[in-house]
Amino acid sequence: MKLAGIFLTAILTENFILCKFLGICPFLGVSKKLKTAIGMSTAVIFVMALATAVTFPINKYLLEKNGLDYLQTIVFILVIAALVQFVEIVLKKFIPSLYEALGIYLPLITTNCAVLGVVLLNVDNGYNFAESMINSIGGGAGFMVAMIMFAGVRERLEGCDIPKALKGLPITLIAAALVSLSFQGFSGVVDGIFGLFS
Repeated sequence: MKLAGIFLTAILTENFILCKFLGICPFLGVSKKLKTAIGMSTAVIFVMALATAVTFPINKYLLEKNGLDYLQTIVFILVIAALVQFVEIVLKKFIPSLYEALGIYLPLITTNCAVLGVVLLNVDNGYNFAESMINSIGGGAGFMVAMIMFAGVRERLEGCDIPKALKGLPITLIAAALVSLSFQGFSGVVDGIFGLFS
């Protein structure tokens, strides 16, 4: 039940994009088309899960054991950068159309603060390996939900009659704020659901 709670919380009430405002760069840059939003989200889920699987043992058995906790951020960034290079090579070889569609945003996963944020939050929350993996996959799924929702909103905006002063970035930011507000409605829902079963 605790793992299900961590998973739902990561998607709904602690959504990295809409509640923690991490990963805004790809959220605004790649969400114009549904296909690229799904592709980017899939890559982020994969990198989040892989980064957690690699950084957890490094942190627990190397950094913490030797009193090198202060190196966490640097080590995590290096691991994430290496993993993103791996994903980039795989996409270029096996899915070149998605590689071309993602363009500059694929290397930006390296600097996507949502990926770094999830591994740091796993450490801060004191999660064990299973909880860390569930939180990472849930965080990635929440990233995907936000990206797909916002891609749908942006596609609808293209056909709307928007005042000239709001066209482009202003209407995009207003739409992002409204989507973010919709997720604030989930506050307390997850706690209430799991309170029934405890």
